[in-house]
Amino acid sequence: MNVSVSLLTGVLEREPRALARALSAVSDDPVACSALLSGIQGRTGRAFLVGVTGPPGAGKSTLVDRLIREVRSKGRTVGVLAVDPTSPFSGGALLGDRVRMQAHASDAGVFIRSLATRGQLGGLSSATAGAADVLDAAGFDIVFIETVGVGQDELDIARLADVRVVVFVPDSGDEVQDMKAGLMEIGDIFVVNKSDRAGADRTIASLEGALRLNVVPDDAWVPPVFPTVATDGTGVGAVVDAIDRFRSEMATRVAERRRERSSRRAIAGRGTDRARIDHIGVAVSDAAPILSFLSQTFGAGAEPAIEVASHGVRVRFVHLGGSSIEVLETLGALGAESPIAAFLTRRGPGLHHIAVEVEDLDAALADLSRRGVRLVDDTPRPGADGRSVAFIHPSATGGVLVELISREPSRVANR
Repeated sequence: MNVSVSLLTGVLEREPRALARALSAVSDDPVACSALLSGIQGRTGRAFLVGVTGPPGAGKSTLVDRLIREVRSKGRTVGVLAVDPTSPFSGGALLGDRVRMQAHASDAGVFIRSLATRGQLGGLSSATAGAADVLDAAGFDIVFIETVGVGQDELDIARLADVRVVVFVPDSGDEVQDMKAGLMEIGDIFVVNKSDRAGADRTIASLEGALRLNVVPDDAWVPPVFPTVATDGTGVGAVVDAIDRFRSEMATRVAERRRERSSRRAIAGRGTDRARIDHIGVAVSDAAPILSFLSQTFGAGAEPAIEVASHGVRVRFVHLGGSSIEVLETLGALGAESPIAAFLTRRGPGLHHIAVEVEDLDAALADLSRRGVRLVDDTPRPGADGRSVAFIHPSATGGVLVELISREPSRVANR
């Protein structure tokens, strides 16, 4: 599916209707999402992504509303992605945090969108990263990403935001202890909202004490703790100043987070948290029976055979709807000592590998290598269908051979 030029132009010009259509595509249409995000590629990386997270009931939405006002008072534009629980009836966002931010509805420098989690754990929805890219490309200076309300294990915001603001409320001392293994480690800035309540000083002291345990003596950034009353704006200006200070003083850390984010997307596929399966590879000693079965049962014909003499294998691709099966057959005498022959001897005919398409194969391999994942191929090599490929060793995946395959045609010379 092609994305219209008018939609792309509308996004880049920050036209509200175009932004709404684009964000709907990101949430609901994987094909349109991929085309859209490819179209805005090169226009992202300018917005500063601010994650706002914390337990339910901490007043995150009211705080974000006040943060918007403070940022707008400085003349900067703001995008907001408010992630809500999913309605069991409509499938949409249940709480609709935009309701709390209606004061900004007529401000052309603000765009607010609620996203439903669609049942996904982690405090975010799978569309959030793509939605943030859309608002980034639209030229918003700051994009606030408010999570649905998280616990110790629901920390997706740490992988997406440039800076992470964690919000607590008074009398949550025990909760702070419970979350030490999660939110306490990811926060760059801490806020005790509703600090006009009793127990605020105790909560602030508890947070500061817990944070001291995590601070490395020569750390360039010690997470500050701010009391706020979001309903009347008390203390919110200090939070915005801290966000700006983090951006300027911790530029190296922000750049590293963006590189890691880019590497993860290179593996998963841009704009989605799920990788696209390109095909399934099956190994057989004789391709005729499986090809005949697929043809007679599903009407699926095979492409012409490709012989890869260097690997002693004959390859045929069979397409079924949007998926493919790669049938790998030993190539006569040349295949007697081939890897496929060894596989058949060891395991017999059946699943040989799963092929996953990635946007940037070099970046994906670099990220895997950095994380110590065992690879069969440290660098890309040409695959049977003209695209570059590389394999992850089965010992790193629990016994299944995984092939990474580039989206674009191979630039690697046949070896």
